[in-house]
Amino acid sequence: MKYSLRVKLSFSYAIVALISVVLIMAITNLFLDKYFREYVKYNQEQKNKDVISSISHQYRNSGKWDMEMIETIGVRALENGLIIKLKDINGRMIWDATVHNNGMCQRIIEHMAQNVSSRYPHMKGTYTEIPYGVNSGFTKVGEVQIGSYGPYYLSDNDLAFINTLNKLLIGIGIFSMLFSLVLGSIIARRLSSPISRVIRSAQSIAKGYFSDRVLERSNTKEICQLTSTINNLAGTLEKQEILRKRIGADVAHELRTPLATLQSHMEAMIDGIWKPDANRLKSCHEEIIRINKMVGDLEKLAKYESETLVLNKTRFDISKLIQSIIRNFEPEFKNKDIQIVFKGESEDVIADKDKISQVAINLISNALKYTPGGGTVNISVKGAEDITEISVKDNGPGIPEEDLPFIFERFYRADKSRNRFTGGSGIGLTIVKAITEAHKGRIEVQSKINEGTEFILSLPKESNQDEA
Repeated sequence: MKYSLRVKLSFSYAIVALISVVLIMAITNLFLDKYFREYVKYNQEQKNKDVISSISHQYRNSGKWDMEMIETIGVRALENGLIIKLKDINGRMIWDATVHNNGMCQRIIEHMAQNVSSRYPHMKGTYTEIPYGVNSGFTKVGEVQIGSYGPYYLSDNDLAFINTLNKLLIGIGIFSMLFSLVLGSIIARRLSSPISRVIRSAQSIAKGYFSDRVLERSNTKEICQLTSTINNLAGTLEKQEILRKRIGADVAHELRTPLATLQSHMEAMIDGIWKPDANRLKSCHEEIIRINKMVGDLEKLAKYESETLVLNKTRFDISKLIQSIIRNFEPEFKNKDIQIVFKGESEDVIADKDKISQVAINLISNALKYTPGGGTVNISVKGAEDITEISVKDNGPGIPEEDLPFIFERFYRADKSRNRFTGGSGIGLTIVKAITEAHKGRIEVQSKINEGTEFILSLPKESNQDEA
């Protein structure tokens, strides 16, 4: 059986309170009993001394006793649970409580036995008489035997005090448990409510509703982190869903355009409207090449994003590699009247040369597409203590700020017009990111509208310590 967090927390508070009170009661009784026994002994001694002092004052110098006062003292002592016997110096009995009222003495002994057994049920008590000397000045004039039930003399007041204290502790325990249940329920509700809200939000996300957000506030650090995480998850999934739909539309567009062109050309040639001459067939061939290139890019991307991707690392000069790629692009840059500037010194890296070449080609090709005639593309290589940094910067139209987080996604392009001459397949930058991350590197983009775009590739040197 499963219980809610609120129920568990409430009962946890109650159990902790109950255990605490039980421990307090046990410890209190343990120490209290020790001091209580000492108090009973001390109190008994004080009573005995008071009785002896009172009796010693009833002796007259003539050798006689004030029998009336002795009887009064004896009766008062009897009422307090003490059975006294007074003898003179010769051992002659002067006053005996058992002779005065034997029935009352027996009842007192029985009552004291009940008091002791109620407090200490396993303790065997006995009636004992303790002799004390009676002095008049410095002369002994007699002896008093004070009888009581022991080993501890417990009066009704003593027993009532200790029982009342235990009842008070039990009452405090019950109150503490009830108070803990109420307080625990309140605290548990404050803790469980935002968690329940997070659960509902997660269930909505599981059903595909990504717009739900947890707005409840909490002063608990872990709950704040939980709500923040679920909100970030919902936001990320919502963006991914929007991107997925857009990618679907882009893929459909990318495939539909060349296929529609092929279909129209083929139908025209089949219907005899066009003759299947070299120019018509060449146009169809170009569209087939375009589709094939897109499929090839997708295959490359799947390979680069694979967890089993093998990097054939070698040591090479990345500046020399990029200069070689620039030379291959020089005719295209010259045709568009774009100046390409390289800056950098020799910088050795340990990486997969072919895949890093693919990254450089994609970045330079991207800069070529979006840099207008008369513009400039600056490429630089510089090494730092921990990384090798490659920068490709153009002065083209720039990328809108809202598009920057998505430009490395498949088929995503800031150019909504999807011009076939500048748009490409929309996979190039995704391939760049996949290869960079496979090398444990980082790719960043900085862009401003009408000022240009800069891609910065960082390859960590520590990941290049072992050559393949």
